[in-house]
Formats: sequence, C-alpha cells, structure tokens
Amino acid sequence: MQAWQVHENGEPSEVMRLEEVERPTPGDGQVLLKVRAANINFPDVLMCRGQYQVRPPLPFTPGVEICGETEDGRRVLANPALPHGGFAEYALADAAALLPAPDSLDDAEAAALHIGYQTGWFGLHRRAHLEAGETLLVHAAAGGVGSAAVQLGKAAGATVIGVVGGADKAAVARDLGCDVVIDRKSQDVIAAVKEATGGRGADVIYDPVGGEAYTQSTKVVAFEGRIVVVGFASGTIPSPGLNHALVKNYAILGLHWGLYGTKNPKLIQHCHEQLTELAARGAIKPLVSERVALDGAAAAVQRVGDGVTTGRVAVVPSLANGAAA
Repeated sequence: MQAWQVHENGEPSEVMRLEEVERPTPGDGQVLLKVRAANINFPDVLMCRGQYQVRPPLPFTPGVEICGETEDGRRVLANPALPHGGFAEYALADAAALLPAPDSLDDAEAAALHIGYQTGWFGLHRRAHLEAGETLLVHAAAGGVGSAAVQLGKAAGATVIGVVGGADKAAVARDLGCDVVIDRKSQDVIAAVKEATGGRGADVIYDPVGGEAYTQSTKVVAFEGRIVVVGFASGTIPSPGLNHALVKNYAILGLHWGLYGTKNPKLIQHCHEQLTELAARGAIKPLVSERVALDGAAAAVQRVGDGVTTGRVAVVPSLANGAAA
C-alpha cells in the first residue's frame, strides 16, 4: 500500500515521503481500517517536527484522525495507532475505541468531527461549563479547532466573539456564525472585546494559540471567567501570573482531550453521541475547506503548519493523484 513516511524530523514538506510499504498487521485488540478520509491536525505538524508530546518511533506515518471502513463495511471514526497513522491507504486502530461515523456527514466531514469537536465539547462543557447567554471568545476562530468551538458555542446559546488573522479568515468566521469578528491584524483585540462586551469581558475564552493570544485573554476575561488552554499553535507557551488570576477572580483551565481515553473513556462515547445528535439536526457541520488526494498530503500538512488554511483540510485516498476539491 501507499503511505507517507517520516524518517527524520523537520518541516512536513521536507521530511514526509510517499512510499510503497507493507500493509500493517493488527495486533491484539487492533483492527485494520481502509482509510476513507484523514483529517489534518496541528499535532501532525508537531510530530513531523519532533515537537509533539507523543513521539512515535521513526519511521512513522502521520495522521491522527480518520474516517475508515472496517472489513465488514462499517464506516467508523478512529485515532490510528501510531506509527501506522492515517495518511495512508490503510491504518491500524484500537478496536474498542472505534466510534460510528454519523450518517449526516460525508467521509471528510466525519473525520473532522472527532478530535476538534471532542476537544471543543470537553473544553466548553466539561471544563468551562459554558451556559446559554454567556459570552464566548474563540481565538483562531476560522481554524480547525476554533471553528468547532464557534459552532459548539452557538449551539449552546452563547454569544460568540471570534478572533482571526486577516480579512479572508474574518469572512469565514462570520459564515460560521460568530456574532462579533475581530481581525487581530487590523484591530486592537483588547479594545474591540471590551467594546463588544460593554467593558465586562468574555465569560469563557477558548485558546488554542497561546503566546500573545493568552496575554490578551487575561486582559478581557470577565469576573468569574474561565480561560480554557487548548494548545500553543503560536509556538509560545505562556507563563501565567497566578497573582493576576487571583486579583481578577478568573480560572485557568487546561484541557488535554487525549487523557480521557485512559481516564474516562465513557465520556468520549457520551460526547460522540451528543455531537452526532447536533450534526443530525444541522447545529454543527465541520468546515472542510479542502480535500486533497493522498499524494498531496505533505504539502497540505505544511499549509496547516504555516497557518494559511481555514477550517479543516482532509486527505481523501480515493481521489485521483493530484486532485483537490
């Protein structure tokens, strides 16, 4: 089969190679899946660079989120068992962790429903306890993780403020349903949030960016607000001043979604049921901005790493070589 292999760490476009390899053999408790679509996530970029907390042995195939097909024809969602990741024609997965793909979504949309939306649901509902009528601020609102949080926030009845970088991404954020869109490249984020909230600030802030975005968050979080730390796409990990959290009376909440797989897997199943219901009634729908053939995966992963994409980019092996949709 064909699979992308990383033999050394570096930028995805430089270290990912499409090769002919042996189809992987399932181990105990594993299942072989035909990859119908593999969604690109920022951790794929970090793994190529050798900067992710999980470092699979070299060589490995990136791709941490797929919609696949079992040997008996079931369409399922899975996190492939590395080093046999999803940017390939076949991948291995833990049989006990498979989730049914929602009928209301196509393969690429279904693949994109998993990590980003589960992270959003756990962050907003399990950690921050977002309530209807509250104000939610989402950094990188037009990106894969941010766009999921925007849709989930709207579905929960929140007023959503989206922060983006550039006019094109601002248009995407508006289409996603943001009530207020702030372009950090042309606006003062802190002043704009205060104006939009009448000086009160945001009740919940969803931050997959870190760096300057986190600093801005601390200046616009409301009394008894909650900042949910999801990731550090900026490359800068903040060092929060806890005296500031004390003085302003806000909470800093960390979210590592992957831990629930070992600590409380039943919650992942419950979350998937909630997401499937929301998708069935059209309250959420993953924004897949691009579908690329298998041979276009390395370039697509690089674009995600460079921060120039919106929504999700999916690798679809059934597309003809070089094709994109």
